[in-house]
Amino acid sequence: MRLSSNPLVFLLTALMLALTVSACTGDRGSDRPPEPGDQAVARVAGETIWASDVKREAVAQGLIGEGEPLDVTSSLFRRVLDEVIDQKLLAREAERRGLDKSPLVQRRLEVTRDRILGDVLVEAVVNGTITDQAVEALYQEQLRLARSSEEIRIRLILSRTREEAETVMGVLGTGAAFEAVAAESSIDEATRFSGGDLGYRTLDVLPEAFANALRDRPAGSTVGPFQTEGGWAVVRVEDRRRETPPTLEQARPQIVRYLTYEGVRQLLEGLRGRADVEFLLAAEPDSTLEEPASAPPSAGTGE
Repeated sequence: MRLSSNPLVFLLTALMLALTVSACTGDRGSDRPPEPGDQAVARVAGETIWASDVKREAVAQGLIGEGEPLDVTSSLFRRVLDEVIDQKLLAREAERRGLDKSPLVQRRLEVTRDRILGDVLVEAVVNGTITDQAVEALYQEQLRLARSSEEIRIRLILSRTREEAETVMGVLGTGAAFEAVAAESSIDEATRFSGGDLGYRTLDVLPEAFANALRDRPAGSTVGPFQTEGGWAVVRVEDRRRETPPTLEQARPQIVRYLTYEGVRQLLEGLRGRADVEFLLAAEPDSTLEEPASAPPSAGTGE
């Protein structure tokens, strides 16, 4: 959860979180560290604040990633620590005024508590199964299944008529540099001043006329003229290479997201199968559940 930049929204959110934590823990002020090796960093009205409390707040605000270290001597740590202290002060004042006894507040605390417990369950059950071995196994499986495409780098000179394109071929035949001829003669404004360079493309994304003309042509060959939608093309094949798959480290974030999503989906399938869920809406709910927007489209290792 990323906290709002609006000061009022931030204070209300901080208050609700602090009250929820207070309601969930019966040993407020305990000097027992919540995590092994944890460090006490502050005390508010006898209640200890631990380094892990500050780190969780930094993760919740999106200031650091899950599992990323946060140095207790850093300015970021001190800033988030001040915010955690403010949360504690707000929560204690709310309790002093009896705000935590309101039925509406109690209901909001219950909803927030459920969300926290759900996150903790996911961390304990799902995240524990996402090991380096699981990530690498899925990465290797995707490499095995993925089709390795060939990329081709080409340069283009586009002419209005076939006769103009034939003239271009004649000039190139005298040894003129393709880049220079493209800059002088091509009508393709998008590429003429870069020597006609279209970069690396796979044949499946090129227009059909280009794909057919270039399919078996080796690097260094000049092809054309052939007709396209924009005119008559003369093309030089600069290079051909196999598309390079991402490394394990490049693919890791997407794989972890996929494994997390799959783990949560399987966990929920089991829980829903055992639970007695009764919908009280008048209309029958749609039985087709959409994937959450954050779910990765696939476990593929490509983009």
